Amino acid sequence: METLRIVFTEKQKVEVRKETFDPALGQTEILCAALCSLISTGTELQCLRGVFDPDTNWSDWVKYPFYPGYCMVAEVLEIGPKVKGIQKGDRVFVENSHSQYFKTDAKHAYLLPQNISAEQGVWINLSKTTQLGVRRAELQLGETVGVIGLGLLGQLVTQYLYLSGVKEIFAIDPAESRLQLVGQRPGIHLLPMDAGKALEEINHKTDGRMLDVIFDITGHPAVLAQATRLVKPLGRVILLGDTATPSEQEMGRNVVSNSVSILGIHAQMNYNGWNHPEIAALFLSYIAQGRMDVLPLITHHYSPSEAPQVYDSLVQNRSSAMGVLFDWTKLMGGSEM
Repeated sequence: METLRIVFTEKQKVEVRKETFDPALGQTEILCAALCSLISTGTELQCLRGVFDPDTNWSDWVKYPFYPGYCMVAEVLEIGPKVKGIQKGDRVFVENSHSQYFKTDAKHAYLLPQNISAEQGVWINLSKTTQLGVRRAELQLGETVGVIGLGLLGQLVTQYLYLSGVKEIFAIDPAESRLQLVGQRPGIHLLPMDAGKALEEINHKTDGRMLDVIFDITGHPAVLAQATRLVKPLGRVILLGDTATPSEQEMGRNVVSNSVSILGIHAQMNYNGWNHPEIAALFLSYIAQGRMDVLPLITHHYSPSEAPQVYDSLVQNRSSAMGVLFDWTKLMGGSEM
């Protein structure tokens, strides 16, 4: 069976390749046709850039040719004889690379409810990562929280925070377009600046108390040391951005003197009894109830055949886009979303 796949053939080089695979299914496998896939811009551009310190998660993971993507909604075309709970014609979320057709074990597929669109369901993976981050912070009612970096993850973290009973949120990003997607809402302060410049503003707006919690979602090695200065004594810094160059990263001069906690969380973790299916189900319930909304975050739709130009545009100006979808139904023979 033939399929189109997006591949990073080497650093800074993107191709759309036609490949073949055996569609014969194992007992518990399903055959799928892609409907839409979301570019995880931070992660995928870092993989494309290919600049990593040795002996890091990045250097161990990214080997060229590299097949990017892990946010996919697809239609089930066929099922293996022992597959349960999934039928032909169902829509499923799968952590699969950007591919037109593929097969996977059914245990890796998450069945989408009928009231959730493909364009909503494609956010499941990012919603799990960000929900884990918010859980890691162990927030309490009335706390004041900051978010550095309002890309895909930062937008979702901010929405979760708004549901979590925090008193105030400081959204920090130099890109005005990203802050506009957060929107003007009570309790949210939009700071169009780098984290290093936010100290004076946060000190003023909190009357010197500073933040209880700050999320660093940038992955930029310089930001951690800036973030640790924005929290109060015994404050918490949550790292959701895993820098590819930790040799350039410093934790900041006041971590010990102010007893600041630096807390990391990885997307593969479970936390405090919450597993990934439960986390995904909670996110989708928020979407169905209208308490979270990802559709305004989708700013661009492209055919997968345009992938080289799409990634080149993102490399040139990542802040020009937010949610970038590949619509696989635009290819000949595709299904409808």
